[in-house]
Amino acid sequence: MDNDKVQCVILAAGQGTRMKSDKPKVLHPIVGKPMVQYAIEAAHSIGSRRPIVVIGHGAEQVKQTIGDRVEYVLQSPQRGTGHALLEARAQIDPASEAVLVLYGDTPFIGAETLQRLLIAHRDAHAALSLITFTPVDPALYGRIVRDAHGRVVDIVEYKEATPEQRAIREVNSGIFCYQTPWLLDHLDKLQPRAGHGEYYLTDLVSIAAQEQAITATCSCDEAEVLGINDRVQLAAAERLMRETINTRHMLNGVTLIDPANAYIEASVTIGPDSIIYPGSHIKGRTAIGRECTIGPNTIIENSQIGDRVEIVASMIEGATIEDDVDIGPFSHMRKGAHLGIGVHIGNFAEVKDSTLGTGTKQGHFSYLGNATIGANVNIGAGTITCNYDGQHKHSTTIGDNTFIGSDTMLVAPVTIGHNAKTGAGSVVTHDVADHEVVYGVPARVKRQE
Repeated sequence: MDNDKVQCVILAAGQGTRMKSDKPKVLHPIVGKPMVQYAIEAAHSIGSRRPIVVIGHGAEQVKQTIGDRVEYVLQSPQRGTGHALLEARAQIDPASEAVLVLYGDTPFIGAETLQRLLIAHRDAHAALSLITFTPVDPALYGRIVRDAHGRVVDIVEYKEATPEQRAIREVNSGIFCYQTPWLLDHLDKLQPRAGHGEYYLTDLVSIAAQEQAITATCSCDEAEVLGINDRVQLAAAERLMRETINTRHMLNGVTLIDPANAYIEASVTIGPDSIIYPGSHIKGRTAIGRECTIGPNTIIENSQIGDRVEIVASMIEGATIEDDVDIGPFSHMRKGAHLGIGVHIGNFAEVKDSTLGTGTKQGHFSYLGNATIGANVNIGAGTITCNYDGQHKHSTTIGDNTFIGSDTMLVAPVTIGHNAKTGAGSVVTHDVADHEVVYGVPARVKRQE
């Protein structure tokens, strides 16, 4: 069976009342991503066709968050897992060979385990297959009932189980794979449970057993099918996911001085021989190169960091940092900051929507906004580009090898030429030509060099 013949249906309609939140349960983040996103990525990782996501509570919020990467089915009211698949039936492609059911609140299921399930399903020519596990404490999970030949004949919910059945340790993960024609032919056989009117997918197991249809199973670790129903379980999932991500980086050659105190989101890439110090948060679409030193207490988000970069106790967001740059402590590189090779940024410095050329040095207590700075420029301590006039942003341009004295105010729009200088405390309101030296308030030409 080719994986492109697999149709994934992700059940994500539940309210999650135990979360005690206005936000739909499946949108609560785990290491920076809505938990439902992990199920979507699992579906994509096995090469399945476009997933179907069954939504209900907070449907519009879920759509806005996930976007158009999936197809949607609305389940309203929510009447159980079987009812969710009944609602999705019209969207299931009858040309697919198998339907794989995942859950929006089960973020740890891996592609390898799903592949094993698909292989077991294919090799057995099964009508349905499922993942089971054996937890340390079976608690309230549905028990897997097998016959004398080891064939699964039923899944019994804990509250309906006999004492003998409650003693069974193998339990249901809820993840099923169905032969598509068999599923489409049998969904109508599901009946609402007495007392609450919900339809259970697990009832298809007993239906298959009654028909002598082939069933198959594969097992997984309990951690892979950890479900999230409240804030305590959400925190546990956050810890487990962070451990998984951090372990991957360490095995790839990254040093985490204190892994428990390094927050790294799943979308981040880090090159070998880089060192991450405690208190660092690295988020979003961030790529960090080789032999970098990050932290302590550094925040990096959606930024591109080159090789051999050192960032100490600073914030980097939406920035591009080339090789051999050092920043901080206590500096802020904002959206659109682009630091060329070998740039030095002192402490308490800020850059926004500006490019600094190779070898340029920006001193402490300084601000550059909407600026284009050449190579080997010295930006003295306290320098500010006065780029906003209350209505519009204006640009500043500084040529190569120019020296900007401490406490210079560059009143944009203004251009400073190559090899020019400004005196300390100057207020530059007019362009400065190449090689000119200006000083004073307002700045005036002293001499040409």
